[in-house]
Amino acid sequence: MKASRVASSSMAAPAEHGAVFRGTPGEGTAGGAGAAATAAASSPSAAVGRRGAAGLSRSEPSRVGRMLRSLWSFLKRHKKKCLVLGTFLGGVYLLGKYGQKKIREIQEREAAEYIAQARRQYHFESNQRTCNMTVLSMLPTLRDTLMHQLNSESLTSLLKNRPANKLEIWEDLKIISFTRSIVAVYSTCMLVVLLRVQLNIIGGYIYLDNAAVCKNGTTPLAPPEVQQQYLSSIQHLLGDGLTELITIVKQAVHKVFGSISLKHALSLLELEQKLKEIRKVVEHKDSDQSAPYSPLCHYLMPDEENPLATQACGLTERDTATIKLLNETRDMLESPDFSTVLSTCLNRGFSQLLDNMAEFFRPTEQDLSQNGSVNSLSSVSLPLAKIIPIINGQIHSVCSETPSHFVQDLLMMEQVKDFAANVYEAFSTPQQLEK
Repeated sequence: MKASRVASSSMAAPAEHGAVFRGTPGEGTAGGAGAAATAAASSPSAAVGRRGAAGLSRSEPSRVGRMLRSLWSFLKRHKKKCLVLGTFLGGVYLLGKYGQKKIREIQEREAAEYIAQARRQYHFESNQRTCNMTVLSMLPTLRDTLMHQLNSESLTSLLKNRPANKLEIWEDLKIISFTRSIVAVYSTCMLVVLLRVQLNIIGGYIYLDNAAVCKNGTTPLAPPEVQQQYLSSIQHLLGDGLTELITIVKQAVHKVFGSISLKHALSLLELEQKLKEIRKVVEHKDSDQSAPYSPLCHYLMPDEENPLATQACGLTERDTATIKLLNETRDMLESPDFSTVLSTCLNRGFSQLLDNMAEFFRPTEQDLSQNGSVNSLSSVSLPLAKIIPIINGQIHSVCSETPSHFVQDLLMMEQVKDFAANVYEAFSTPQQLEK
């Protein structure tokens, strides 16, 4: 028994030792098994992470789908509200775009209108300077014509020779001297206003022609040959019109001054009154019926019964355009505004004439010493024989080609400027011409 237990124990011992022995040399294998065990212990979590990531990637589309489905269901539930909201937002957007477009168009139109207005204003001012220079350039011709038709110098030369009919020559000189200066005032005032009308009418047409050429190159309304033919109508005032005016004024002067003796003394106020009487006769102010337009228009342009068409066998396109301009000018001359402006110019002209003559009616030192109360020009009187040479020489001041006070006052009158601006405005606006 003992022997068998010993044998079994001895056999068991080697087995234990063998197990130990096997374990010792297999430490590498046991270590590998431990590493494998460790990896096996850690691999479940890594696998779980991979499975979670895959689950997340698979859950994202489903989540997006759920959001889209919920959005679609929301839109279906609130379909009318969404349509109204969409329509409103779209309308607001379109309205904003439309408003921006309109604002831009308005700004562009205002800029274009400002540029056009500035260009027209510059053209108008240039046209007024041309008008002033034209008036000054035509005054010598007017003066020479008056001095030729009312030649007082020849009568003065006869008086130096002490003729037998000395008194008769003095009477003729009296009428001619007053007539010449009065006609000079009338014709100068009419020349200033008439040229303002003509040059601003033609200036308006030229402005429109320039604007039209810049746009589409249309046929000009007033080509150069029409302008020349139209402006040549001013010769009526310097020719037949002036001759008729001289006749009318001479008759009025003879009516007022014919019975006044050469020795009769007149003060400046009395002389002014005599000039007013002459103006009443010339301008028909003493008639009961008031004419719708100034009677002086007859001296500015030929009668309408004598149109340009009578001067040619047939009317060309140029003649038609010229007749149109002349008719428009005649309508302007027969307007109340023209009568008012011309009357204002005549008042200023005759006032300036009296101011020029006032220098010769100043009291002398002897008058002041004899009568200390002399403080007015009305108290100084001169014989008519001394007034005649004074009034006779006024034509050189009235019709001076150099800018004298007389002509300068007429050219710079506000009423004349405003009237010229209205005429230019009427004929430089296409809407006005279409009427």
